[in-house]
Amino acid sequence: MQSKSQTISPLYRYINEFLEYCEIGKNQSLNTIKAYDRYLRKFAGFAKSVGIDEPKKINLPAINKYRLFLNRQMDENGNQLKLITQNYHLIALRAFLKYLIKQDVQTLAPEKIELPKNPQRQVEFLEADELHRLFEASKMEKAELPRLRDYAILQTLFSTGLRVSELASLKRDTMNLDRREFTVRGKGSKLRLVFLSSDAAEAIKTYLAKRKDNNKALFVGHSTIGQSVEKQMESQGKNSNDKNNYSKAAGLTTRQIQRIIKKYCRLAGIVKKVTPHTLRHSFATDLLQNGADIRSVQTLLGHSSITTTQIYTHVTNQGLRDIHKKFHNKR
Repeated sequence: MQSKSQTISPLYRYINEFLEYCEIGKNQSLNTIKAYDRYLRKFAGFAKSVGIDEPKKINLPAINKYRLFLNRQMDENGNQLKLITQNYHLIALRAFLKYLIKQDVQTLAPEKIELPKNPQRQVEFLEADELHRLFEASKMEKAELPRLRDYAILQTLFSTGLRVSELASLKRDTMNLDRREFTVRGKGSKLRLVFLSSDAAEAIKTYLAKRKDNNKALFVGHSTIGQSVEKQMESQGKNSNDKNNYSKAAGLTTRQIQRIIKKYCRLAGIVKKVTPHTLRHSFATDLLQNGADIRSVQTLLGHSSITTTQIYTHVTNQGLRDIHKKFHNKR
């Protein structure tokens, strides 16, 4: 009987080597590696069905069949895979082929796989009056600590353009509230400098001044107020026999932050769908509308490609709006 290592196809073996290279050689994030693994396993399964078991057999006719295969796939809701999702599969495949070429493995040149253009994304952001109503709505919370925390969360999201996962990972000792700046580790474990507005910095200072716990997380839940230390630790999923764990307890989850945003949008009477990412969009839109250049906004958002940042330009080009107003229908 053959062992698993003897029966694995060369294509699967190279995929495993590529994933190890992504983890160790390129130090890519676990989420990126998981995504590559998922997409490339799907390709390998397809390749096996058409008789491709090694890289040198990958050719353009096979890729075209794979694209047709992806286009006919359904998501978990029974809908056709979105074009952007299909592109993610092809991007992973191109990265894999690029790795093979670097290793002098005979295969299809990655640049021969062209990506179809995605339809332009519709960016949802909050107008100035909606932002004001959202901030004011947080003051309707009667409990002091949650009220101060939630206001600080809203101000921080709009002030920095942080992703919700980045906000949830913030720690007290990483914040320089006097300089109103801090460093955050974003996608791909990349570090970037983030700046706070004076309103956001003051909101965080006020919130932290009222905190009596020693939790290292910047934003925490406050439903455990009045409980014993042991009960607080238990409610945060920690081992109640180790009191040192309490100071290391996790802060708010991304889901909890999403619920906070949703709560105050309802109180503010904002009918559009708003998520933490909407505040990130609002941050970028606000900068561009006030004259910031797109390269600077790219850096502040932590985008690796300017193409990602360009989704905002079609809603923020004040210059074109002024030209239209000045010259249209003047006969």
